[in-house]
Amino acid sequence: MAEPPAALLGPLLKPVSRSFYLSLRILPRGVREPVGLAYLFARTADTIADTRLLRPADRLVHLEALRDAFLAGAAVPLTRLPAALAAHQENPAERTLLLVLPEAFATYQALPAADRAAIRRVLLAITQGMRMDLSTFPGEGEGRVVALETRADLDRYTYWVAGSAGEFWTDIHLAHRPALAGWDAEAMRVRAVRFGRGLQMTNILRDIPRDLRIGRCYLPQEELAAFDLTPTDLLDPRSLARLRPLLADLLRATLAHYDEAWAYTRAIPRREWRLRLACAWPLLIGLRTLDLISRAESLLDPVAAAKISRGALYGILTRSAVRMISDAALDGYYRTLRARVRLPAGAT
Repeated sequence: MAEPPAALLGPLLKPVSRSFYLSLRILPRGVREPVGLAYLFARTADTIADTRLLRPADRLVHLEALRDAFLAGAAVPLTRLPAALAAHQENPAERTLLLVLPEAFATYQALPAADRAAIRRVLLAITQGMRMDLSTFPGEGEGRVVALETRADLDRYTYWVAGSAGEFWTDIHLAHRPALAGWDAEAMRVRAVRFGRGLQMTNILRDIPRDLRIGRCYLPQEELAAFDLTPTDLLDPRSLARLRPLLADLLRATLAHYDEAWAYTRAIPRREWRLRLACAWPLLIGLRTLDLISRAESLLDPVAAAKISRGALYGILTRSAVRMISDAALDGYYRTLRARVRLPAGAT
């Protein structure tokens, strides 16, 4: 397998991913390349979908060009993307992502067929979620807020943009890590979908105020209506009191996803310690974020972001690494962080 240039999977990904880059670095070498490439393509698609200087309809056209390249297995649809989009990027790292896209695609084409197929599947699923974003929500400058209609819409969205990534992660590791031969592949793929959904729900709950101000509300319209709320009401931070029952329900659902994700992590053999850490870290970091979300008195205020500090992040990395040699110690650490997330009386 041709090795990707260091700039693709090293310094380039670090500035566009805070926590995933940590997991990528610790992964076993044999899976680091296909996982890193898949993430690079997903981040590139995200950059295309978020190019605010272009109308959503134009972004959809460019997103389709990226999808077409993977459907056709040819780089031709990609030749115009860097020139069309790079100049519109304010973030230098995202501009670079676009500029190296043809080189990254050439590296992808040199991968084994099974790895290419896995990357293609996950990229098509993730970009389907981005299609949903661009077709459901208004443009960022239109001055209105639109919500997803139902919980089923939310579940569909979180599968496309994150649950599918859990399936990809599992398929790649099963293909490359013989120590996982004893896994029940289908059961672990189901847990992996829950893993991805849990992490995506954490992002959604953390980013409520930021998303509202670009016209997007991922909290379902029919569930907001049950509490006499509209998406526009959530622009007022004082609406948090009325939102709390729905927020508590979504936190419970997210923690249920985390518990399945933790079962996934515990099923990884201890000798696969790199993979264990790569799975444990986003969950432990996510629990600390859910703790902040559950306690936030200004969750709807865009100035008061529920974001863990760099010191807290590195503390989690250190404590989990020390506990990695003991299943009981690592599990105890997970339980401690989980218990800190505030839920209504009687919730588990």
